[in-house]
Amino acid sequence: MSRILLISILTFVGLVAGAQVRLPKLISDGMVLQRDTELRIWGWASNGEKVAIKFNGRNLKTTTGNDGKWSIRFPSMKAGGPYAMEIVAKNRLLLNNIMIGDVWFCSGQSNMVHTLELHKERYASDIAAADYPDIRHFTVPATGVLQEPQEDITGGKWLIANPRDVLQFSVVGYFFAKDIYEKYKVPIGLINASVGGTPIEAWISENGLKDFASYARTIQRNRDTAYVNELSRRAASVKPRPEQDKGITGLIPWFDPTYMPIGWRSINIPGYWEDQGIRDLDGIVWYRKEIDIPASMTEDTVKVYLGRIVDADVVYINGVRIANTTYQYPQRRYIAPAGLLKPGKNIITVRVTNYSGKGGFVPDKPYRLSSKSKVIDLKGEWQYKVGDVFPPCTPSGRAALSIQNQPAALYNGMTSPLINFPIKGFLWYQGESNTSRAEEYARLLPALISDWRWQWKIPAAPFLYVQLPNFMEANYLPSESQWAELRESQLKTLSVPNTGMVVAIDLGEWNDIHPGNKKDIGLRLALAARRIAYGDSHIVYSGPIFRTIALQGNKLVVEFDHVGSGLVTNDGEDPRQFAIAGSDGKFTWAKTRIEGSKVILWTEEIPEPKFVRYAWADNPDGVNLYNKEGLPASPFRANIESQK
Repeated sequence: MSRILLISILTFVGLVAGAQVRLPKLISDGMVLQRDTELRIWGWASNGEKVAIKFNGRNLKTTTGNDGKWSIRFPSMKAGGPYAMEIVAKNRLLLNNIMIGDVWFCSGQSNMVHTLELHKERYASDIAAADYPDIRHFTVPATGVLQEPQEDITGGKWLIANPRDVLQFSVVGYFFAKDIYEKYKVPIGLINASVGGTPIEAWISENGLKDFASYARTIQRNRDTAYVNELSRRAASVKPRPEQDKGITGLIPWFDPTYMPIGWRSINIPGYWEDQGIRDLDGIVWYRKEIDIPASMTEDTVKVYLGRIVDADVVYINGVRIANTTYQYPQRRYIAPAGLLKPGKNIITVRVTNYSGKGGFVPDKPYRLSSKSKVIDLKGEWQYKVGDVFPPCTPSGRAALSIQNQPAALYNGMTSPLINFPIKGFLWYQGESNTSRAEEYARLLPALISDWRWQWKIPAAPFLYVQLPNFMEANYLPSESQWAELRESQLKTLSVPNTGMVVAIDLGEWNDIHPGNKKDIGLRLALAARRIAYGDSHIVYSGPIFRTIALQGNKLVVEFDHVGSGLVTNDGEDPRQFAIAGSDGKFTWAKTRIEGSKVILWTEEIPEPKFVRYAWADNPDGVNLYNKEGLPASPFRANIESQK
């Protein structure tokens, strides 16, 4: 009898649990709903369950279908709030602090991911002043799914722009939202679904990729769980290489204060070790420096600035491990607690692991110890010793599948669950992962735009995106560039209606794929939104964009759109970074001058020029062509034949 009673109780509990109405993660406290459009609230409950919602003076009801799904549509509403929403079925849910305003879907890779927490020193005053209860941010957890589009995301919550929670906001998204809010006083919601290092095809649905045969085949292959599981098993079968770092395995670790450094050599920080007498070393290199610390610094916490390190690092002070970072991109800003440093001699030891390319400390970054009382420069001569040398990598065919990089995988896991949630438009910052396939990107970016507009059923939704900034070493001769080709593909996408492109060719950093100035990116996106999404026809929202090219005698005449109040250079000199070529295609720098909305190009070396390139490089040095509103011209290339 007791067993029967227990089974009955468990069955009853299961039925009650199954009857609980459930909402998507996005529909929760603090959300922003899109104004001036039909609103859809949806969820799950038991089959045939009655669901009622009270919201903003309306009371609507429905009944779940046989699949347990339910959906209620509210008529469009004006901006306002805060409101409460009550959902009543066999249980009752109450959502609070709901705003109605404009919702922007932010997506892309790491430059859209980057939060104010990662840039809190640069934007300290903006963070401290963040008091905008009508600006909200929702981060979608990174989730790739190979098989089918998902119905819900795995987590997340709405955060409000205050000095604590704004640290989790996308930097680009926050400054965009702040500018739009201050102009229109409408609540702004940001949904940030972005994953660092991911290609554009991962964000497009299977239907959106139907015209790309190779991706369609890959999607079908990835649905074969046996194939995916076999890759995982092969990867798991590879035995990790035993620890061979002499800095760890010796009798005394090299970070220990009692260790006596014998046979260490001199090296400079910052700098890569391949540029300082070490050839093609992938492995582990230890850096060591003795510094004198005044007594006043030992009483405070000390900030340790170690720039950027390629690839991973572990930092010790006086034998105590204070921090580590596992990959190259974050800037190293660590804390040494009060009492760790001592008056007089102190030892800083850094274990650097490099997997490929040049290893070491990236130039043009901060390297110092900083306290309230003193700053000590860490640049200059250190000592180094190699702890381990990694054998050359050989393809093994045993790599596990990177799900987040597979076509449609991020759409399935992070975008598809959100398409019932009405939005105002899209913000897109991506392209770095596709620079080797620029020609294909010229088709993929329009495909993404078309796909998302179709999925959300907003055929003219504003789509605003960021052109790749300048990055990597400058080249002072005209040259080829994959990054320039990718920018060209982004420029071509302006032919898609209701799109806007932010030119960022002046906002990058040669040594950082994550440039620190993301505020201006957000503000330029806001300019584009004010014109394209909010209809402010008086806004100059773009820098000069190539329009036409013509040959006049021995000169090329390039005319631009979006010149605003006129073409200028930001330094008063003639425009730079224009290269021209004759029929042989050999480019040389051109002489230049501005005439109205045109730039005149010539060189005595080329009597009949046919081709032009502007800022055609990974990192074009000294771009200076702007409109008077302060927005830079987009890189481009053109030829006379294309104008016929």
